[in-house]
Amino acid sequence: MSLLEMKVPSPGESISEVEIAAWLVANGDYVEKDQAIAEVDSDKATLELPAEESGIITLKAAEGDVVKVGQVVCLIDTSAARPAGAPVVAVVPASEAKAVPAAAPAVAAPNPDPIKPASYAAGAASPAAAKIIKENNINPALVKASGKDGRITKQDVVAAMSAGFSTEAAQGWGGSREQSREKMSMLRRKIAERLVSVKNETAMLTTFNEVDMKPIMDVRAKYKDAFAKHHEVNLGFMSFFTKAVTEALKLFPAVNAQIDGTEMILHDYADIGIAVSSPKGLMVPVVRNAEQMSLAEIEREIKRLAIKARDGKITPEDMTGGTFTITNGGVFGSMLSTPIINPPQSAILGMHNIVERPVAINGKVEIRPIMYVALSYDHRIIDGKESVGFLVKVKEMLENPERMIFGSKDPLQILLGL
Repeated sequence: MSLLEMKVPSPGESISEVEIAAWLVANGDYVEKDQAIAEVDSDKATLELPAEESGIITLKAAEGDVVKVGQVVCLIDTSAARPAGAPVVAVVPASEAKAVPAAAPAVAAPNPDPIKPASYAAGAASPAAAKIIKENNINPALVKASGKDGRITKQDVVAAMSAGFSTEAAQGWGGSREQSREKMSMLRRKIAERLVSVKNETAMLTTFNEVDMKPIMDVRAKYKDAFAKHHEVNLGFMSFFTKAVTEALKLFPAVNAQIDGTEMILHDYADIGIAVSSPKGLMVPVVRNAEQMSLAEIEREIKRLAIKARDGKITPEDMTGGTFTITNGGVFGSMLSTPIINPPQSAILGMHNIVERPVAINGKVEIRPIMYVALSYDHRIIDGKESVGFLVKVKEMLENPERMIFGSKDPLQILLGL
């Protein structure tokens, strides 16, 4: 017997432990090399753990266990032959799937006491899938199962959510008055810790403004079909906001800065975090060097990152290093909110829903599509003048989209050399 120890690899810098979110295989299963065998939660993202070799697997940790980086979590008997009738699992190479890097070289070990194999009835959901089903109030009967023995996998639920559900998908109240208790994921615990620290350690203040979205909506209505055909990506509001933000950050660099002890770190670039909703919760992947991108490039990058977050393939590298964040509560119907700063950044812009409201235009009342916007900022580093000026500049560029082409100046000002 030749046993291979599989150790927890490091998901990223400064991460010392992870949580076994779900085993994707059962104890005693035959696994293929590079097959995803587990999902592990760090305090930044959920990653898949691939098998280093083919063989019979013996689990050494249970779901929900917190394990140290470098700790042995399973053994693989590489000398074992494939059992007769065992299904062949299609495996995407780690280089293509961007899975967790291979762990340290393994050494032989004595045969351990096996963990009791997991068993699932047909139609049952794996722990990871069951969690998503519960969080999103989904009827499991409407999810097509593809796992072993008819088990519903996490990928099945994500695929079903992407395809959309009818009103029958929502589960009603049972009226049983029962209670349940579940452990917060490592990611959720870290988010909670960071949010509390932001409230306690920053002088957070929020300033508001409103944006007349008619000019942007007119541009989209006129060019969206040609844009989609030419660039193979849809033209959304987020690219306009990202572009307006990068131009405003150029004029107000303190909004793009952060505090490090007694020093202020200024950035000569804009790495914009875009808050996106995923089955695991709110994720903030980063669009790097957004100040150099066109609208089409921004849309493509946001789409790429959003798909990765939705599919649970987002990595810590995708979410680190941002200098400013944009969050859009409007997609859920939010009228107004005070977003919380994403540390160590110093500011965050909140978008909200677009509502037709009566406004005064040249002395007359007109109905316009209005969005309220909010800028939360750290008053220790950003003064009121800068925060208000920044938000006004964002408003001006959104209400005059041509200014995004020529920067913060009006095209006529450039023509006149002003």
